[in-house]
Amino acid sequence: MPKPGDVAVYMDKTVSYGVRAPFHPPAGFPEYRLGSIKDESNTAYAAVRTCLRLMGLDRENYGTPAWNPLRGIVQPGETVVIKPNMIAHKPVNSDSYECLITDGSVIRAVVDYVYLAMGGEGTIVVADAPQEDSHIELIKQRIGIDAIREFYSQARRFEIKFCDLRDTHRVEKDGVYVDVIDLPGDPLGNVRVDLGRLSYLAEHDGQGKTYYGSYYDIDETNTHHSGGLHEYMLSRTALEADVFIGVPKLKTHKKVGVTLNLKGLVGINGRKNWLPHYAIGSPSENGDQFPEQTARSRVENSLVLRVKSLLLRKNPLAQLAARKLKPMGYKVFGDTEEVVRSGNWYGNDTCWRMSLDLNRALLYANAKGLLGEKRKRFFSIVDGIVGMEGNGPVAGRPRRAGLVIAGVDPVAVDAVGAALMGFDYRRIPLLARAFDSGEFPLAGCRPEDIVLAANREDLSGPLSRLLLKPPMAFEPHFGWKGQVEIAR
Repeated sequence: MPKPGDVAVYMDKTVSYGVRAPFHPPAGFPEYRLGSIKDESNTAYAAVRTCLRLMGLDRENYGTPAWNPLRGIVQPGETVVIKPNMIAHKPVNSDSYECLITDGSVIRAVVDYVYLAMGGEGTIVVADAPQEDSHIELIKQRIGIDAIREFYSQARRFEIKFCDLRDTHRVEKDGVYVDVIDLPGDPLGNVRVDLGRLSYLAEHDGQGKTYYGSYYDIDETNTHHSGGLHEYMLSRTALEADVFIGVPKLKTHKKVGVTLNLKGLVGINGRKNWLPHYAIGSPSENGDQFPEQTARSRVENSLVLRVKSLLLRKNPLAQLAARKLKPMGYKVFGDTEEVVRSGNWYGNDTCWRMSLDLNRALLYANAKGLLGEKRKRFFSIVDGIVGMEGNGPVAGRPRRAGLVIAGVDPVAVDAVGAALMGFDYRRIPLLARAFDSGEFPLAGCRPEDIVLAANREDLSGPLSRLLLKPPMAFEPHFGWKGQVEIAR
């Protein structure tokens, strides 16, 4: 088994995603047991395979039919949750969804090696909770999940389960939520997890902050984060799984700097409005919504909060007025992709805390919502073949990086991913604080223990070496520029 600080990196900018679902491998690899069908366009599959080799998994059997890289991580008969990034069905300000969501080529390779490790005995669930206004059927088409499931059903009579973990879908028109539709959510239900004093948000207790979640109902968000209470409604499927495999996308993020494994766990929530995204107001007002208090920000907040209160009542006239007036509001107060608001800047002191809370819950909470000493087995394969830079996680630009990153520790993997993008993990609270020691630690290693095994000599070695000369310089979200980049 690799150590927590061992991270594998494969980088080749010629790698491409497969063009046809179900994304068969490009060659007849010795260990492949699902037939002779090949898709030579799918070099992403081979990149995942190479990354598993670089980790040294089942090294003695590599190149033979006996090679089983995830043996020891996954056992026969177990339940494995594979969580890709399926945030939205379409990007903002871009025609390419390759940079938006985890590609089906990478998902297929992960599924194949999980199936190999469990010897066909067990349960594989591909699951995520996209944005509440996202259309799941379009996302499923774009990742080809139904074709992958059908292939397994025919080739092995094995069911790959798929689960949209959301409880609600919010109908959006012209940037305004006009209706809410109930969804089935996790078939096993959700689990209420209260982290209390173990929450990273507990450091805010007693400061009188008012949090904003994902929806207009501010009271709902703050009901679950007040008086020492810090609770989340999490997927039982995720909490009960024997192994959790994150397959995130390599992207910048407007509220936390970068999104890979750690931020991606917003996708195990049934109730997204329980997630504090920012604190209302500027720092001088005990918030982190805006960088500073100005006459314009005060007027904007007063108007917007009043309108959202009306929208919460689902008044058709208020909805129509909001839809018509929103473009005018952008002209007066500035477009969200150009002006810092909603906690979209480096001073957001809320969202990273919520994200780390979710990681603590996933790693340590049981199906009753109680934290125990047993840490869940975790594995990660990052899809950075085409990443996103700029105004991520949905409004950025494609960045062809040719990267696949693998490891057994989500904190180590994310720190390496950030460094490869040209960002210093020490300047990103989400990553820096993830190395905190104490009760129920998130990182299984110290930063100085992180060592890269790569297909390129200049990328191999300790993380400290990579911080001296990263291979790329992703552009951060405009609210983070000048705050996270590695000095060159």
